[in-house]
Amino acid sequence: MTARARLEQLKQQFGTSILRADLPSDTRLFVHVEPSAVKPICRHIFRDFDARYVISIGIDDRPFSGTFLVAHDFAFDKEHLLCSVLTQLSPENPKIDSISDVIPAASWAEREMRDLVGIEPVGHPYPKRLVLPDGWPDGLHPLRKDVSWDHVPKDFDEDREFKFDDPPEGCTVVPFGPFHPTLDEPAHFRLYVEGEMVRGCEYRGFMVHRGIEKLAESVMSYNDIPMLAERICGICGCVHSVTYAQSVESAVAIHPPARAEYIRTIMLELERLHSHLLWVGLACHIVGFDTLFMQSFRIREPIMWIAEKISGNRKTYSMCLIGGVRSDIAPETKAELRAVLDKLENEWRPVVAAVSKDRNIQKRTRDVGVADKKLVKERGLVGPVARAAGVDIDCRRDHPYAAYDRLEFDVITEQGSDVWSRVLVRAKEVFESIRIIRQCLEKMEDGPIQLEIKDELPAGRLGLSSVEAPRGESHHFVITGENNRPRRWRVRAPTYQNLQAVPAMIKDQQIADMTISLGSIDPCFSCTDRLETIDLRSGKVRVWSQDELLALTRKKA
Repeated sequence: MTARARLEQLKQQFGTSILRADLPSDTRLFVHVEPSAVKPICRHIFRDFDARYVISIGIDDRPFSGTFLVAHDFAFDKEHLLCSVLTQLSPENPKIDSISDVIPAASWAEREMRDLVGIEPVGHPYPKRLVLPDGWPDGLHPLRKDVSWDHVPKDFDEDREFKFDDPPEGCTVVPFGPFHPTLDEPAHFRLYVEGEMVRGCEYRGFMVHRGIEKLAESVMSYNDIPMLAERICGICGCVHSVTYAQSVESAVAIHPPARAEYIRTIMLELERLHSHLLWVGLACHIVGFDTLFMQSFRIREPIMWIAEKISGNRKTYSMCLIGGVRSDIAPETKAELRAVLDKLENEWRPVVAAVSKDRNIQKRTRDVGVADKKLVKERGLVGPVARAAGVDIDCRRDHPYAAYDRLEFDVITEQGSDVWSRVLVRAKEVFESIRIIRQCLEKMEDGPIQLEIKDELPAGRLGLSSVEAPRGESHHFVITGENNRPRRWRVRAPTYQNLQAVPAMIKDQQIADMTISLGSIDPCFSCTDRLETIDLRSGKVRVWSQDELLALTRKKA
């Protein structure tokens, strides 16, 4: 069904509640609606149209339209369509009906919108602070336009503590994090344990929100932001760089040269390769199979070398610009890349065969961390987590970008919905990435790698972009702006959705399976510069500020 046909269905159902609609292309639909109609329209799209929920965005648009905006983004995967439902809210008291009771996947996004923009989701089933630090003053919302990007609140309360929920009766609280030997980054899972079984969980993350979106709209330019986007994630840097660039390109209707699209595709698949090889190794390490951990890292290393040869860096490639890429791939590098892929394929086949037959790995991962199709739908789960539950979604095929519409590949799915199925999905996807890169090297035509952009990009345009990261769909929403930078840029990484399912995945399973269940979504948290200490004698909790930590590091004694 086309975007226009979907729009006509909405008009028939909701009539004058739809104020206007923009169809900039066959694959993008922006529907502007009355505030009172947002919830029933979103319910209809999610339930009756069976669209996939992506993210909700709060926007302080007062300097431009005099209002606040809310956007709820959905994906019609079989129709290659991304849809955004938008509404305007009062500048004095921005409130909107929460959709989280009918679309549970929207829970975090609405809480974040409340924290950072000050838009109240009325009727939210769990209206608790999500992103802001514990001591951040109430009523101060950092993504509002009248709050400076470097604002430090004077009334920050260092002694204020986050109020966790009470544990269920008969359960003991076991903290998993914020610093834990198996967590590379900080996150706090407050486990409610009965004996050896987990009966519930409360999550407290966002230990340091780095303000990347605020920096982008305040002090950076369009072509500075791809470098910033690469720092969002330690593994999926190229993914975020490409997703951002494509969201701007979508908004202003520009198309990179074909050669640039092939180069983007190659770099994205190299990133998928080294990410999947890393994850399989770490998963084996978590369950005690360190031999395969070391083999995975050995096989992975040539991928890092060839990425550095192409871009100058093993990881943050700095390749992407609006309208193209910075660096070309030389003929001799293409030959070397082919040789690396051949070696990788030959070495990875016996690894997959060994893992597939290993009974010890299967015992530790089968029927563990289950996320079935219902949970995938309700929580908006993406990537290998969804595909391991038999949900056949992949942005490379469903919302083609870069050169993927000119390539052939299979979307790997499994049916077990557990950690074991996620192992198999990632292990097999390595071969598909090799296949994709080989096709790119064969089909990549000569020509420019950058589009010459002579005019200033128009302001007030909406852009959406989804890219299949190794962990799942990364989605970027952008409103173009003045001063050579966007008015609003919203990033939704795949872990943002997948983390919301962890409490359900670990419920009623052994506490020993917590680590591999969490690891199976390949979580990506942020780095931290604040910590919490507990005095074992008095039981007093103290949160250390950045300044205090800095002073401690410089103290000689």
